[in-house]
Amino acid sequence: MSKYGRKYTHAVIATDVVVFTIKDEKLQALLIKMKKPEFRGYWAVPGGLVKGEEGLETAAFRHLSEKTGMRGVYIEQLQTFGDPKRDPFGRVVSVAYIALVSWDKHELKTSEQYGGVAWFPIAGLPKLAYDHEEIVRMAATRLKAKIEYTNIVRGLLPRRFTLTELQRAYEIILGKVIDKRNFRKKILETKIIKEVKGKISSGAHRPARMYRFVVDKPQAVEML
Repeated sequence: MSKYGRKYTHAVIATDVVVFTIKDEKLQALLIKMKKPEFRGYWAVPGGLVKGEEGLETAAFRHLSEKTGMRGVYIEQLQTFGDPKRDPFGRVVSVAYIALVSWDKHELKTSEQYGGVAWFPIAGLPKLAYDHEEIVRMAATRLKAKIEYTNIVRGLLPRRFTLTELQRAYEIILGKVIDKRNFRKKILETKIIKEVKGKISSGAHRPARMYRFVVDKPQAVEML
């Protein structure tokens, strides 16, 4: 029991959203800095309690907007976390979600209840409140698995991208180098991306072709 006392006498429901991005060549998660005495100085994934007449996804979107400034992102449910001791203030069951974004598309801001909002590399997370380290690790594991059989990676990329950018996203998430020729052959065979007008120049290299995903929604496909 928390030294501050149990706040909840019955079980309550919360949502937490693990927001991932690729920034500085690393997979990173979005965190907010806690001010609660119990967790002062700790960080946490954005989330909070569900209101009585509120749907789970509605609550997740509300907390994400209020605590990070993010709106209009795609989320999908990860898992329910219900350890009776996960919250020192009482019995709180959390329904966790995953969101993938391009980090430069959102202006981050948080409320006065929190001390800040920032991106952190998965390999270098600060001390997290509650069981949020477990939630983040579980989300990263799920992302690594789903990237091989869905088009989930689309959320981490801009609308138009090069094949090199796409391959690099896979390498960062999977933590390994992928053969360039095999990757390009396989990804083009899936027909989930298509070439678009325009090219991008990079140093002395020839201009690279640009692509986009054919459908902007979840799709099962054998990627690798």
